[in-house]
Amino acid sequence: MPHQPPVFARIVTLSRKPRSVIAIYAGSFDPITYGHLDLIERGSRMFDRLIVSILRNETKEPLFSVEERMEMLREVVGVYPNVGVDSFGGLLVDHATAHSATVLLRGIRAISDYEYELQMALMNRRLGPGIETVFMMANEAYSFISSRLVKEVFGLGGSIKGLVPPAVEARLRRRLSRIKRRGD
Repeated sequence: MPHQPPVFARIVTLSRKPRSVIAIYAGSFDPITYGHLDLIERGSRMFDRLIVSILRNETKEPLFSVEERMEMLREVVGVYPNVGVDSFGGLLVDHATAHSATVLLRGIRAISDYEYELQMALMNRRLGPGIETVFMMANEAYSFISSRLVKEVFGLGGSIKGLVPPAVEARLRRRLSRIKRRGD
């Protein structure tokens, strides 16, 4: 048998595609934006099941609790029958393994996102070699949107129309009025 280059040896050892491809799209979603929803919609077409998972991060002080963010997500992703909502603490690869997910979906808005996401993808590959990371470019209409920027603009009285779903904007309005009442 002729000597085969190492690349062919790797191809032979790759595992088979699972019968059903489950992906995890993890983030803080504080709040969910149309940029997030764009990735969810596109991801729902690519994968048999997509689980949108909120990281329980005790070091951050979110505007909305994990439970409130899960409610908001359920409200807006209900139109996608193969999309579920969950939350997790700890390592993302452990969460993915617990759900038999083989893909981590990540969004890239700009080159600055790529550097961070690449580091995370390589660490996740090291921790969970059977889990692949798929990067999706943000739709150019949403490439500038971040949850942090939405909260900042809204808090300063700017319009966020077209950046978040109406139900999310209504929740932001209620939360901001509650914060202002407490602060006065």
